[in-house]
Amino acid sequence: MQLLTPEGERVHHPDFDIDITAEQLRGLYRDMVLVRRFDREGNALQRQGQLGIWVPLLGQEAAQIGAGRALTDRDMAFPSYREHGVAWCRGVKPTDLLGIFRGTDHGTWDPYEHRFQLYVIVIGNQVLNATGYAMGQRFEGKVGDQDGEATMVFFGDGATSQGDVHEGCVWAAVYDAPVVFFCQNNQWAISEPTERQSRLPLYQRARGYGFPGIRVDGNDVLATLAVSRWALDQCRTGNGPVLIEAFTYRMDAHTTSDDPTRYRLADELEAWKLKDPIERVRVHLVKQQWADQAFFDEVQAESDELAAGFREFCVNMPDPPPGRIFSEVYADEHPVLAAQRDEFLDYLHGFADASTGAQGGEH
Repeated sequence: MQLLTPEGERVHHPDFDIDITAEQLRGLYRDMVLVRRFDREGNALQRQGQLGIWVPLLGQEAAQIGAGRALTDRDMAFPSYREHGVAWCRGVKPTDLLGIFRGTDHGTWDPYEHRFQLYVIVIGNQVLNATGYAMGQRFEGKVGDQDGEATMVFFGDGATSQGDVHEGCVWAAVYDAPVVFFCQNNQWAISEPTERQSRLPLYQRARGYGFPGIRVDGNDVLATLAVSRWALDQCRTGNGPVLIEAFTYRMDAHTTSDDPTRYRLADELEAWKLKDPIERVRVHLVKQQWADQAFFDEVQAESDELAAGFREFCVNMPDPPPGRIFSEVYADEHPVLAAQRDEFLDYLHGFADASTGAQGGEH
């Protein structure tokens, strides 16, 4: 399903279409440019030793912004570890993502305030969490009309080979849970291509569970927005789960610890550059005379300012005391965790501070 071609031409679809104003399209363009800019800054910060790892989203901006902007304030989103664009749409500050990749915290935003859960590193585990949450929405009567709630969970093509994703789909189907399974098929599960994971297109797997599946051009922000709105409406009104396969491409490495040149050809990357999600919106805005150079310059300046603030925040982040890794796990003290904390801190106090000769429990 496509509404905006790589050449920036607007096309229409008989079942999925969307009315978009110039202001709305400029907003989607701005979202994608700003998200790409701080993503690139995160990559650079890791290369310079400021982050332990970074998970880039380069090339997947349209999939994430389209889906993120389809969510309402009532809906709940469950990310994996690459959903920086969805986080942006949910009002999570880019700087709130840094602690996870710098190793100073597990995530600092309030999941209920932003309706956006914390990042999940275990592949596919968030699908079980999201399905359980959506089952709760069903049991509590929060679905049935346009004012209902829905859940959207994000995962990659590689996660579809995990049992957690399969189990989540089974439970969602059985309990008619209002959950949209949003698969960003970026063609590579680290070094394994999609064709090594499935004989069928991934969206067709939905038929086996008994709910609708649809493939959308994941580099087309309008198509992704339209399909995501439809799928969420299906869930809110009580029609059960939906699987969306956003067909896109990971333009960068899986993470900064990966070298994609070892397993994919440069020709493939060059072909996908012609389908860039941001450039097609830019071309369409120009063709429609919906934006001038002053607008593009303004967005670029805003993105540079965002990246500068992102960098400054990262470089100046304080190191937390060792005990913090234990203190932020449970709301109330847990005896087993408290015992582990005391044992760990006693161990640290056994080392002498070389500069003072004192016992250094905080170093």
